[in-house]
Amino acid sequence: MSLRLKFNLAILFALIVAYVATGVAVYSILQRNAKDTVLETARVMREGAQAARAYTMEEVTPLLQQLPVERFLPQTVPSFAAHMTLRKVRDAYPEYAYKEAMLNPTNPADRATDWETDVIMTFRGDGGLGELVTERVAPVGQFLVLAKPIRITDEACLRCHSVPARAPASMLALYGESNGFGWKLDEVIGAQVVSIPMSLPLAQARETFMIVMAALGGVFLLIIVIVNILLSLAVVRPVKRLSAIANEVSMGKLDAPEQ
Repeated sequence: MSLRLKFNLAILFALIVAYVATGVAVYSILQRNAKDTVLETARVMREGAQAARAYTMEEVTPLLQQLPVERFLPQTVPSFAAHMTLRKVRDAYPEYAYKEAMLNPTNPADRATDWETDVIMTFRGDGGLGELVTERVAPVGQFLVLAKPIRITDEACLRCHSVPARAPASMLALYGESNGFGWKLDEVIGAQVVSIPMSLPLAQARETFMIVMAALGGVFLLIIVIVNILLSLAVVRPVKRLSAIANEVSMGKLDAPEQ
């Protein structure tokens, strides 16, 4: 095995190790950045819902309550405002979802699904947990789920949700007496759940990964070529000249050049 071949094999092995290690690191970073981007979008979406709730509670509800109405107005409920506001977002981004999932909701449409129930029970089991980030796979792809507990912290909520007898007659006429009662102070009754698709950010991360690795492969190939050129100029040729001179001297040609 020639010296050049041994040298090239050593360099090739080192570059392969570096290529694999770099690939693992780059892939991990890109995946994490993609998930962080989705998570930030989910938090912005949740804050939008919180803003809609706060605006309704502080500005809209006091005005509507002054009107002489005989029927219950869902528009006075902050969660209804948040849901309707985020529904407009979903018109433009159908795969983005926001729901205030409840174990025992007044409106049956807010009842938690099986996996949402698991999220709520997680909050119930850990009273100090303020946020839960998880991933789930649906038929249409992979989703990041951001959830925040809905806890009864205001006794005013119990006027409508403790027992049917205390609830407004207009609310009972709209939703009935079977759902949305028995709530207790400081109890987790549901969760704000934001679901954001991860397919596009992950696809972009994979595309970036392929571009980076292709460029890195090209750089490593260029390194091998440059090293071989330098090796030939700085090592192989001088060694060959010295070998030729030594061979001439061994043949009795004492006037052979030194270089």
